[in-house]
Amino acid sequence: MHYRAIIKTIAILQVIIAAFHLLCGVLAIRFGESHATNSFFISGSLLISVGAVALYILKDEKPKNLSTKDGFLLVTASWVAAVLVGALPYHIAGVVPTYADAVFETISGFSTTGATIITDIEALPRSILFWRSLTHWLGGMGIVVLAVAVLPLLGIGGMQLIQAEAPGPTVDKLTPRITETAKYLWYIYLFFTVAETVLLMLGGMTLFDSLNHTFATVATGGFGTKNTNVQHYNSAYVDYVITVFMLLSGLNFSLHFRFLTGNFKPVFADSELKTYLVIVTIATLVTAYSLTGTVYPDFATSVRYAVFNVASFITTTGFANDDYEKWPFLAQTVLFLLMFVGGCSGSTGGGIKVIRIITLLKQGLNEMKYLIHPRAVFALRINGQPVKKNIVYAISGFFFLYITTALIVALIVSTSGVDIATAFSASLTTLGNIGPGFGLIGPTENFAFFPEYVKWVLSAAMLIGRLEIYTVIVLFTPMFWRK
Repeated sequence: MHYRAIIKTIAILQVIIAAFHLLCGVLAIRFGESHATNSFFISGSLLISVGAVALYILKDEKPKNLSTKDGFLLVTASWVAAVLVGALPYHIAGVVPTYADAVFETISGFSTTGATIITDIEALPRSILFWRSLTHWLGGMGIVVLAVAVLPLLGIGGMQLIQAEAPGPTVDKLTPRITETAKYLWYIYLFFTVAETVLLMLGGMTLFDSLNHTFATVATGGFGTKNTNVQHYNSAYVDYVITVFMLLSGLNFSLHFRFLTGNFKPVFADSELKTYLVIVTIATLVTAYSLTGTVYPDFATSVRYAVFNVASFITTTGFANDDYEKWPFLAQTVLFLLMFVGGCSGSTGGGIKVIRIITLLKQGLNEMKYLIHPRAVFALRINGQPVKKNIVYAISGFFFLYITTALIVALIVSTSGVDIATAFSASLTTLGNIGPGFGLIGPTENFAFFPEYVKWVLSAAMLIGRLEIYTVIVLFTPMFWRK
């Protein structure tokens, strides 16, 4: 494997993160925050120095093309490096008690999970709050994808990176050049960011709060600037704006690209989009029905809260505009089931993904047909196109590994003495990059009470979930390291 080229790429990513540290340091000066200022400037300067030395040492490294194995290793190593250095401001500024807490908060940001160990969010320096949300925004589209535009300078092809990191079973190449693909994805991402920020400001939010909530929304993350999250604003307008952008961010970004370029036919014919909208509609109606007359006085108000939290769970954003643990059990069950779904492939959302649910369901129906007609041939089709058997096998394997990993993590969490609802919820919400869960980690609680070893395990679960299971687990197999 091309270790020197991988190290060189990670060094560039490190310098990019350092630049954002220095940006937050400038904001800290603007806000008059001395401790935060020092933490950002110290960490930023340190990262730039180390990165510059690495790039100088490797300056004569000849350009190489990455293999698929290189791509897996680079993606995982890049995310681990990003988390370890991204945790420095939290630790240096002393806003969290331990480095394990700093890593937990950072990986929750980069993986767009939104789980937190911070008990008083409003007491944090504003620059730290901004960095917290910025990790969401960077991780949403993928910190490695961010660097795809500079990888051609190293002569490294980028498609392997997207394959390793892409949140879905296949990668839809929008343009002939992968660099152009990455740029178009970021253009759409920036468009959503600007649009939501402006709309939230029109609803009465400050520029600072609007930016922070936008970063968390388009990345389907969930970090906010208030202790009570979106509930603090008690605004139907804010709820609906965030709901719309959560749902948009939960869609496949290739569909956004086609829609914005006037190619409407494949958008409206997309089976994953249709299924996604059907699930959201049915879940919203059932939840609103459960809430009407029991929690809220009328159906319209119930729909407002139902669609917000349904969108938050299925897109794995993790925002909350009310304490859903006080809702009827039917409504809570609907939200719990959505934890197993997730957003669409090619979105910033986490979870299993709608396309995988569709594939497994169709394969299950085909197996029943085979029982009735053993000699018949039934093709599994998505959007009218036959799905190759190897993709079906890969999705089945993913589902098995996902559930197995969730059970193992839940078992480890339970050793800390928490109840079964908290243990399973903590496992599913971190592996699915959702954020808040049920039990002791509901929308009004946090993860601070867990012992340090559990935080490390949950941090690993967030990384494994964000990188789609295979990307990380494959590194621990002997066959990966064989020539």
